[in-house]
Order: sequence, then structure tokens, then C-alpha cells
Amino acid sequence: MQTRKLGKSGIEVSALCLGTMTFGNQADKKESHDILSKAFDAGVYFIDTADAYPLGGTWEQLGRTEEIIGEWLQGKRDKVVLATKCFGQMSDHPNDKGLGKKHIFDAIDASLRRLGTDYIDLYQAHQFDWDVPMEETLRAFEDLVRQGKVRYVGVSNWRAWQVAKALGISRYFHYDPIQSVQPRYNLLFRMIEEELVPLCQSEGVGIISYNPLAGGMLTGRYQPGQQVEDDTRFSLGGIGAGAGKLYQERYWNQAVFEAVEHYRKWCAEQGRNMVTTAVQWVISQPGITAAIIGASRASQLDDSLQAVHAQPLSEEELKALDELWFHLPKRKEFR
Repeated sequence: MQTRKLGKSGIEVSALCLGTMTFGNQADKKESHDILSKAFDAGVYFIDTADAYPLGGTWEQLGRTEEIIGEWLQGKRDKVVLATKCFGQMSDHPNDKGLGKKHIFDAIDASLRRLGTDYIDLYQAHQFDWDVPMEETLRAFEDLVRQGKVRYVGVSNWRAWQVAKALGISRYFHYDPIQSVQPRYNLLFRMIEEELVPLCQSEGVGIISYNPLAGGMLTGRYQPGQQVEDDTRFSLGGIGAGAGKLYQERYWNQAVFEAVEHYRKWCAEQGRNMVTTAVQWVISQPGITAAIIGASRASQLDDSLQAVHAQPLSEEELKALDELWFHLPKRKEFR
């Protein structure tokens, strides 16, 4: 397994990171443990989760993903780089959400309890909080680092200007800086290349990208005109509008279906696996530290795990893959 340094920190992570948002909903505890073990045995020791997982869960399910990981983690803690996040609403109480100091302090203690550990390697803000001063959030994270509950801090789904502002505040107050960002990034969505990637390369911030398979679109599983299937990323319900609706807005449209069909034919001509190539493309891009792979069944990991062993993509192949993004209509949505 390839390893890479996380930002300017002193820690190295595997180039593939195991995402766990299916655990406790799409994957039960046994299947989740099988997924964890398969990835770990293949050299993936970087695990990412969040307090608000499983994706598409109910109020009663929130936190179950961390509990499942915590049970599996026993006896392996020192071999794993563990990342989790806070921000999501964990109950109907008005203070049980966001990036205010109270919620951050409550959230870290709850995550530590569920995960069965006394520290988190990488603690991340899951979203940007427009209602809380950034100085309050960053000071709360700094306090957690000083208390030893957190080793490093990062953010997810933040724009480049937000990351730049946070780096400036941390530098001014001598806080531990943001070591990583976690954005959506794949062959069908490359908006981060305009500003976020250059910023991270300039400032030494790691990029842990999620959604390398575009919610499963790049597997070739879905066809134009097909109805959304049950028990897939695109049909998830849960709290609020539902995760499935978000994924449909991102990818379930004619332009994406056409791009995926072009990709399927290209992979067939080149003798390349669709899944392996999509993940391989992400981890071969400038500035990328790791790609988050996930599954609802352990067998689904096979092709993704091969990404670190596949024949390198040639310049000609990379140019051909660029065409997928260049021909898609661009929208303003960042997430």
C-alpha cells in the first residue's frame, strides 16, 4: 500500500482511506466488520467516519457507525489512523449541532466514547458553519489538541477562501493549522482544481477526496432511463430531505449518463476496469493525499483496492479521461 504524508504533519496515511458511512444502515455490523478487516488486511489503515453516520439514517441510528468501528478497533488502535467529524445535528436540541464550542466539546466526548478510544488522529469539521465565528471553531479545535483528545485537525466541504481564512487565523493565534481538507472529487466532478487544489499545494494542506466513484455512477451499474433502485446511494432516505435526493441532484441526469457510457466504452477498449481506473485516476492527481473508498459489501472493495497496483495511466490516457469533465455542463454547486 502506498503511504503519503498528511499535510505538514508528522503522520503518514495510506493512499486509500476506508469510508464508513454505510455502516449501520446499508451494511450491518457483521458486514461492516468484514469490510474493515478486508481493507485493513490489504494495507488500508486510514479510516474515516463521522458522528452523524450512517448516511441516510434515522435519529436512533446516528452514531451507530462509530460504535461499529469502535467494536472492531479493539486491539488494533495503534495500527490505525482514525478520522472522524463533527457538525451534523445529533438530536432535536438546538445546541446539538454545528461548530460552536459547546457542541464541539460535547461531540468529541461522544465520539471518543462510541469509538472506544481516548484520542482521534484527525478531527474534522464536516461542513462550514455560517452561524458561528470561525475564531470560535478554531479555538475549540486548538483546545482539543492541547487536551490530547485530538492529534490533528481538518475540514470537509469547505471552499478555498474558507480554508485560506482559517489558515490565516491559526497562523495569527499560533493554533495548530488545518492539515487536511476533504472535498468531493472524481472524473465527473473536478471543481476543486480551480482554487482549492492550488491553495492546498501552496500551503501544504493534504487533500482526502471522497466520492471517487461518483456515488457508484462510474461503476457502470446504472443505465439511462433506469429507475432508482432500492438500497442504493440514490435511494437513501433518512433525516431531512434524504441523502438519496442529494446524490440524484449530483449525478442522476442525462449528461452524466452519457459521460459514463463514454467512459465504459473507453475502459473496454483500453482493457481497464472502470472502478479501478476511477480510483487510480484520483490518487494520481496532483495534491491528492488519499481517496476515500467505501462499500456496503466486502466484495465491493476488490476493484477499488487494485487502484494502487494498476498499471500507471499514460499521458494519452489521462488526456482522454479529461474529456469526461470538459464536456459536462458546469453548475455552481460545490458539494
